Formats: sequence, C-alpha cells, structure tokens
Amino acid sequence: MQKTNALIIGSSSGIGAELVRRLCHNSHFDVVHAVSRRPDKIEHPKLCTHQLDSVDEVQVENLCKELQAYGQFSLVICCIGVLHADDIAGAVRPEKRLEDVTARQLEYYFKVNTLAPMMWLKHLPMLFSKSVHSQVVFLSARVASIEDNKLGGWYGYRASKAALNMLVKTSQVEYKRRFKNVELICYHPGTVDTGLSKPFQSNVPKEKLFSVDFTVQRLLSHLQTLDFNQAPHFIDWDNQPIPW
Repeated sequence: MQKTNALIIGSSSGIGAELVRRLCHNSHFDVVHAVSRRPDKIEHPKLCTHQLDSVDEVQVENLCKELQAYGQFSLVICCIGVLHADDIAGAVRPEKRLEDVTARQLEYYFKVNTLAPMMWLKHLPMLFSKSVHSQVVFLSARVASIEDNKLGGWYGYRASKAALNMLVKTSQVEYKRRFKNVELICYHPGTVDTGLSKPFQSNVPKEKLFSVDFTVQRLLSHLQTLDFNQAPHFIDWDNQPIPW
C-alpha cells in the first residue's frame, strides 16, 4: 500500500504542535512531516522534522522536491502567521488608527502572512497524486473577511490575511484545472489560547477562548465534512462559512 503523508507547516506554534501530536497518533498517516524555523521538541517514530524559513522560496522548493520521495500527501496544514512580534527593527502591533500604519509593519505582515504561504501553494502540487484526494488548509481569520469588516483597525493583519484568502481562492481555480483532486481551505480557528492571542485575551469571553486541544479537534473533524465540489472553503471553528 502506498504511504500517506501529512505535512504541518509552522509546527512550532501552539496549534501546529498539537496537530503534529494528534496526527502522529492517527493511523491514517504513515509519516507526519513537521516544518518549522526552530528545532521541534516533539519526538515520535512516525515524525520527520524539517527546519527552514518559509519566506525563502528556494528552501521551500528544495524541501518539496525532497518530500516527493515519501509518496503522496493527503493533508497539508499551514499554521504560519503573525499578529504581533518583536524583531530587530522594532515592535509589530495591530494598528488601532491610520496614524499607526507604517510601511515597515505592513511589509512584515505581508511577508509572513501572505508571501510565505504562497510559496507553499506554488510548490506543493509536486506532492499530490492524481488519484488521491488531498486537502490543504491555511489558518486565516474572520477579520480577513472584506464583507464582514465592521470594526476597522488592524490594517496590516486584516489586509495580509485577506490577501492570503485571495491567493488561495485564485489558486483553487488553477488547481481545479491542473491538480483536480486538491481541495483548498481557509480556516478561522477562533481565538485560541496561544502566544498569538495572548495580549488580546482580556476582551474575549471565557467561553470563546478556545484551548489548543479543542481547536485542533474541531479542525480535523470539520475537514471530514467538506464538499469537495464547493472548494475553496472559508469556514470558522463552528464549520460555518465566512464571506470572503
């Protein structure tokens, strides 16, 4: 029997690490591949770790070429994303007003939230089989919905995730012509108790702050219910569609 692989991109994140743990214990997958900029601490006989920077297209392409040796991939989940950060050029924080918008910060948001996932969208097709249904999931956000934007603010995060959604939707058009068995999904996990949401959790009702375990369980469950013919999908943690 041909091996079935899963690929988690951004496996050092809270959601990514839990996905790796669960999928390693899922009998459906023979090998789980975890990609991260930092060394992964998880160990399992089914786990194969890869360290690279997803912003570097050469590294992404080279890894995809290497992964071809493992056979078909039926599940890819990209957990890459940034809402706030501290880098060598200064702090990155969601903008509350126009005066907070800077070119440096916008560039940072788009590099991580849009450019990096797109490099994977470009090179992933070499891992898919013409006879096996595959799903590719990108963690997006409800605030990326242009139609649903009633509150404003968070310019860079909203725009970079909205751009990701557009790239996914556009890619699905081409995938349907060239890689007919691949289903693309943008997924809003809700507010999850991870480092990404930590500075903003005080305004979130307790029942709407989800554990990583709950988040991953819901995501993997919802993937089994999607109608391939309706792809691409933009859904939330409750399996409800979100307007693009």
